[in-house]
Amino acid sequence: MFASRQPGRRKRAHRLRPPRIPGLSINRLIPNILTLLALCAGLTSIRFGLNEQWPQAVTSILLAGILDGLDGRVARLLQGTSKFGAELDSLSDFVSFGVAPAILLYLWTMQTAGGLGWAIVLLYIVCCGLRLARFNTMIGQADLPPYAYNFFTGIPAPAAAGLVMVPMVASFEFGPALFAGPSVATVFLAGVSFLMVSTIPTFSFKKVRVPNAWVLPMLIVVGALAAFLVTEPWLTLTVIGIGYIGLIPLSIRAFHRLKREAEKVAEAAAEPPDDQPTSNS
Repeated sequence: MFASRQPGRRKRAHRLRPPRIPGLSINRLIPNILTLLALCAGLTSIRFGLNEQWPQAVTSILLAGILDGLDGRVARLLQGTSKFGAELDSLSDFVSFGVAPAILLYLWTMQTAGGLGWAIVLLYIVCCGLRLARFNTMIGQADLPPYAYNFFTGIPAPAAAGLVMVPMVASFEFGPALFAGPSVATVFLAGVSFLMVSTIPTFSFKKVRVPNAWVLPMLIVVGALAAFLVTEPWLTLTVIGIGYIGLIPLSIRAFHRLKREAEKVAEAAAEPPDDQPTSNS
């Protein structure tokens, strides 16, 4: 009699047991691991800044930028994209490219400006948070015109972090006499803050296709850039930062040119053909 009741009890116990949490494959964990490493690199830069180890602090932010560029591509390659990963990536970007560079500049020179220096630092951090929030709300929008997919709205957070660090990086190469003052850092912090929250189109470089004829020259340029980064890292990074600023007017011009061409095509498609027969009244 008792043996006949045991299967029913096991079934009821199975129904009452909470469902097990499904495991995650390694493919889905690797992008999140890269994101966490980027977050750790950004936080480590603050530690180097507290110890006044400025080159190491800049290197940590550069490492965070490299890891941030890899995690999304690895996630798409391994089919490991998830909403959790997107939220974690946004948090990592805010800390590594918003909080960390601003704190470094405050420890480096902006604290000598008193309350105004801290206000400028807060402005940059707030604008970085607003820029990331706007980017998250634009993910998945299907109403963007085709020509707009190759452009960012404003400058992305990793590029913003690199731009505000240009005065510090330039001081490593040319000395602190010209670049270590709070006035230079204020100009970069305020200008980059405006660029982050602006609607200025900037090149995305994510979907740019290199023609076959330009593949070999592109590889040569990349190799030369790697050589300069090894031999003259601070001068090379300064030139890259200034070059990125110089690309902004070109991106605005390219965006509006593509927009005008798309509008002309749309107008031509909307107009009726000239040889369309008309009815006689």
